[in-house]
Amino acid sequence: MSGSFGIPSRSLKTCLAALAVSVVAAGPALAQEKLKVGFVYVGPIGDYGYSYQHEMGRLDVEKKLGDKVETTYLENIPEDDCERAIEQLARSGHKLIFTTSFGFMDPTIRVAQKFPDVKFEHATGFKRADNVATYAAKFNDGRYITGIIAGKMTKSNIIGYIGAFPIPEVVSGINAYYLGAKSVNPDVKIKVVWAGTWYDPTKEADAAKALLDQGVDVLAQHTDSPAPLQAAEARGKLGFGQATDMKNFAPKAQLTAIIDNWGDYYVERTQLLLDGKWKSEDTWFGIDKNMIIMGEYANMPDDVKKLAREAEEKIRTHALDPFQCPLKNQAGEDIKCEGGDRLSDDQVRSMNYFVEGIDEKVPQ
Repeated sequence: MSGSFGIPSRSLKTCLAALAVSVVAAGPALAQEKLKVGFVYVGPIGDYGYSYQHEMGRLDVEKKLGDKVETTYLENIPEDDCERAIEQLARSGHKLIFTTSFGFMDPTIRVAQKFPDVKFEHATGFKRADNVATYAAKFNDGRYITGIIAGKMTKSNIIGYIGAFPIPEVVSGINAYYLGAKSVNPDVKIKVVWAGTWYDPTKEADAAKALLDQGVDVLAQHTDSPAPLQAAEARGKLGFGQATDMKNFAPKAQLTAIIDNWGDYYVERTQLLLDGKWKSEDTWFGIDKNMIIMGEYANMPDDVKKLAREAEEKIRTHALDPFQCPLKNQAGEDIKCEGGDRLSDDQVRSMNYFVEGIDEKVPQ
């Protein structure tokens, strides 16, 4: 991670301008003051993955709301040193701040307590306050579909998954991927390697190679760069784009991509604040609300494409859920179904165990 919050020259200039003391004319000029909106990214916008896709959402805000807003982004901000960056935005006049990584949760809450007149939105977390909302995408909608594809495309019957950290979001993603594969291939096995990072192309590539060395021939990831997919292509294996469409980085390997669509949400939430209607709430949408979009289905036979499209449509209409009951955990114990015929949202978002059939262990 680079120093000085990893702020690039363009966004640093924006921050310094925001921090500069200026004299604002009274009266009608105040009515024309732009709403300052800030974004804090855990990785660089050039990761062409998770942070890049949030940046596409910020650009949507600028495009659709025009001169009503002024936006700033801070990139490459470490989770263990993000509080100063978040507070920097709050102190420099930003009235709406989106913090986009799980590890930003507690720092966001602490800064929000200091600035009750600023609205904060935290991605993938669960702690809220009167001026802190939460939001996330149902990544597992896409994970289950990629699992179906992996289960049909594997020749070794060994599929792989690169996890960032063993938090519920990642653990549930591994489960959804495996359950999708198992639904079409009862003989499939899954291997997991933990990269210990959200974004580090070298570590991600090493994790991918470790899985490929173990016989994995279809690779999924919950890290942010195209490096794992490129490692798969270099070995003649297959994989999936993560957070954004990565086909340009590995056109022969990418089967599809799970694309995060943040733009619609960012525009809506910013407009609500402009209209004086913003309130703290929790948002968790998936394929049904286009917060998750599946990329082109490629490098697979037509019958596999058909299966994937059918699963996508069933998930869209809620006829299918990645965590359909009955389900058992690794120990063979029944998992209580609190969502009727499926796990409840709360159960999925607090998942800290692997399902039956996965031989890996969740690190403690």
